[in-house]
Amino acid sequence: MNTVSRDEVRSMMGDVLAAQGKPLPADELTPLVDIGFRSLDFSELALRVEDETGDELNFDAPGLRRIETVGDVLDFLEQLQSA
Repeated sequence: MNTVSRDEVRSMMGDVLAAQGKPLPADELTPLVDIGFRSLDFSELALRVEDETGDELNFDAPGLRRIETVGDVLDFLEQLQSA
């Protein structure tokens, strides 16, 4: 399985937001609710990561509920790739 770096995931997240006319903040502590990053956006980002890695990401709903900030998204996707 290929892996996607944190910077690459961050860039992909910026692309998802840019498609909606929203900027990705530099501060990873920014709450997702403040930038309008929704579950549908997370799904699109996860699909992009899967396309790049060539492998399916397996995650559960309880893990998703703990995601609140930009950094949480990056951490979560980074951990999934190393699992």
